[in-house]
Parts: sequence; C-alpha cells; structure tokens
Amino acid sequence: MQPKDMPHFQDLLLQYSQETDVDERKRLENTLWEEYGTENTVLVLDMSGFSLLTRKYGIVHYLSMVRRMQLTVEPIVKSYEGRIIKFEADNCFAVLPDPLTAVRAAISMQLAFNATNLLTAEELDIHISVGIDYGKILIISNHDCFGDAVNRACKMGEDIGNAGDILITKEAMELIPKNAEIKGTLIELSIAGTSMPAYSIEYRPDENPPLPDNN
Repeated sequence: MQPKDMPHFQDLLLQYSQETDVDERKRLENTLWEEYGTENTVLVLDMSGFSLLTRKYGIVHYLSMVRRMQLTVEPIVKSYEGRIIKFEADNCFAVLPDPLTAVRAAISMQLAFNATNLLTAEELDIHISVGIDYGKILIISNHDCFGDAVNRACKMGEDIGNAGDILITKEAMELIPKNAEIKGTLIELSIAGTSMPAYSIEYRPDENPPLPDNN
C-alpha cells in the first residue's frame, strides 16, 4: 500500500482518539500499521557538546557545524542504501536495510568526522554519538518516524552515548551475522527505569590492542 502523507496520518490518529467503540479503534490501529508500518533498522545520531559550544561561541557557530554534519552524513546514509527521515536540531534520524548496514554506516560516519577534524580548528571539530535499534515502526513519508525502536535508538544516541560511541541494542546486534566480524562490548543500560542489555561497537584502534608476542 502506498504510504500516505502526514495530514492523513494525523486524521487517523484523531479518529482513533475520539472513537469509543473498541472494535473500531482496533480497526483504525490496524489501518495505521498497514499504511505506515514497517520493520526497519533505525539509526539516530546526535552531535556532542551543543550547550557548551553554543554558550562559548554562539548559536551561529554551532548551526554552521550542524550544517556540515548534515552534508557529511546524508551521502554516507545513501551509500549504504539508507534513507534520511529527518534532521532535527543537531540530530539525524535515518533508516537502513539491516543492523549490519547501519553499524557499517555509523562507523563510516565516525571515521569521516575523525578525518575532517584533523583539518579544522578544535572549536569547529564535530563529534557524534550513534544509537541503533531494529523493530516495527511507523514511518510517515519523509517527515517523521515513531516506535519503540526509534525511542531506544534516540535514547542511546542522544542521552546515553558519549562522543565517539556507537551503541546498539542486544536484539539488533544478534541480527548481525557472526562472520561480519563486528565486535562489541556488552553493556547494561537503563532506559525509562528499565534495564536493557546493549553493545558498544568496537571500531577504534585502541579498542582492539594487539596481543603480546610470547615468542
């Protein structure tokens, strides 16, 4: 079924909220999932240091960095057959074909910013954190997306992750083939008071030190 636009989505939500018949509400809910629902991998990126940089250098300085972030991230997402859902403030919300592709895209983003930071003054360096999850979500054209996978990816990318982090839920990590050689450190997160296992992806050289030579 061809996805409808945001006004149609909002109209269905309003009908649902005003409907008193339980069966009719269920029908409206099913319609929403049929028209907008998908199982997808969600990637949420957040730029680090917004408050500090804005206070120190001003909002124009930070907005210029946000624009550079957008121009760097969008072609990377597209190169991994993903789609940008929206840029919101200093965040990026995207969907990608599968968790492996999302992790590879996230690593490419981190490495790209690490490289460009070598060419910029420290106050213009861009640092990001990324959260990744997989699940059933609602996507409304290129306007917005909703669902538990969106919420968890957003929480990891925005609130929990530090600069340089790529965090992925345990469920999404388990969908990555073992032979893909994606390594992560198991961690325990707290989201909305609920404990949740996740992985911190290892991609930096200092995360995989060489084994000592005993010969």
